[in-house]
Amino acid sequence: MRETDADLQRLQHLLDASYERAGPHLRDIHVPRTRVDAARLVAELDGMRVLVVATVTGDGRPLTGPVDGWFYRGRWLFGTSPAAVRARHLAQRPAVSATYVDGERFVCTVHGAARGVEPVSHDAGGVADVLRDFYGDGWWDQMADAPYWEIEADRLLAADVSALAAGD
Repeated sequence: MRETDADLQRLQHLLDASYERAGPHLRDIHVPRTRVDAARLVAELDGMRVLVVATVTGDGRPLTGPVDGWFYRGRWLFGTSPAAVRARHLAQRPAVSATYVDGERFVCTVHGAARGVEPVSHDAGGVADVLRDFYGDGWWDQMADAPYWEIEADRLLAADVSALAAGD
């Protein structure tokens, strides 16, 4: 776990505030017993997770696509190719939504704005360590031109819905 106590406090506040603003349909599915706290969320999302990211086209249409994502210091981080359509969208319109789903067991959704980050300098190199752990020592040589973003969340929702799927 790379999160500080302050990261966990900020994350818990975001989770609580997000559920307070959630609509009745979501609250009917993410009932209090399924919601995870900040510490459980961080533990659940350790390592690389395939994150489906939604960006917005110039005429307002959403487009989704999978990316390698990391939940780092209580925020989603992801990269892509500089030639990817999503890179162009995010450069022009930073509004973003993303979801990680593990079958019918676990879900985490975030809505907010994407902010570009430099992995080798962001957080004193901590992000670079995470990427090196996953991709290996030569990751920077292979991905030096890849843009990376951190999602500044307006809302973040996470639930372990396995009890609901089992009929509990």
